[in-house]
Amino acid sequence: MALADDLVEAWYGKRPCPWWTRPLAGLYGALTALRRALYRLGVLRRVRLPVPVIVIGNLTAGGTGKTPLAIALAAALRERGLRPGVVSRGHGGRQREPMLLDAVPDPAEVGDEPCLIRASGVPVAVGRDRPAAAQRLVADGCDVLIADDGLQHYRLARDLEICVIDGVRRFGNARLLPAGPLREPLRRLVRVDLRVCNGGTPQPGEYPMHLAGGEAASLDGEHRQPLSAFAGQRVHAVAAIGNPARFFASLRDVGIDAIEHAFPDHHAFVASDLAFSDELSVLMTDKDAVKCRAFAQPHWWRVPVRAELPTAFFDAVLARVGASGRD
Repeated sequence: MALADDLVEAWYGKRPCPWWTRPLAGLYGALTALRRALYRLGVLRRVRLPVPVIVIGNLTAGGTGKTPLAIALAAALRERGLRPGVVSRGHGGRQREPMLLDAVPDPAEVGDEPCLIRASGVPVAVGRDRPAAAQRLVADGCDVLIADDGLQHYRLARDLEICVIDGVRRFGNARLLPAGPLREPLRRLVRVDLRVCNGGTPQPGEYPMHLAGGEAASLDGEHRQPLSAFAGQRVHAVAAIGNPARFFASLRDVGIDAIEHAFPDHHAFVASDLAFSDELSVLMTDKDAVKCRAFAQPHWWRVPVRAELPTAFFDAVLARVGASGRD
């Protein structure tokens, strides 16, 4: 088992953490606390934009459903008459300078998640300098911004913070990296504005979120069929996301016999990665599909999901954004 797998099992299971993770977690906690203090005291300056900024993030390493939530929130804001844009660092991409994504961006350049968000019709900007990338969206006419995976990026001033929580794994052993999965201490939750629970049982004060799917689409976009059409079949299941187990479980839930292939988050796929020695169908996440279309085969299918949340959540976001007092 790889070191990363050992650590994840320690974070969320009964395996003890390696001894060397404890002092590193203490050092990590001290450095991140110092960084937060420097921003709080104004030693490190925040960049405030002329439009409201909504930050979506999490406290744990790995995926919790931030990107589907960003897509759903952008759609809800559009329905309410706003023009949202999404700013992202572009994890997994080579692009460093701020840029607006065109209609068909290259995931190798800008990252997989920005490509997935852009495919939903939302303006997206990426760049290592997130405030500069966000300014590109403002210049393009966006009147509200969503920062995807930006909870720990304090340089970009925000009007609303949303923390997404994995409703099944929660916070694991509640230790800081690398002794546990936490990017920040649990007390950070007190300061976020809204909390969203993806799956599982929401705790008091958390809005429930469900990732709905039930359909498979060929990577060339020509064919669609119910996911249940694969029930009883043996398939290859491919996932390079923060929590591949969630995707594999969703396939098992509809009776699919999945051969699991977990890759590191944001993995840059090449054709040989999926060169399995049979003709079984291949099912993958939407996030992975954007990186595989250039060499896709007819029996490869993506399994899109959409985030479903109560109307009260979107009303709460709009009320907070309106209360920011900006045009």
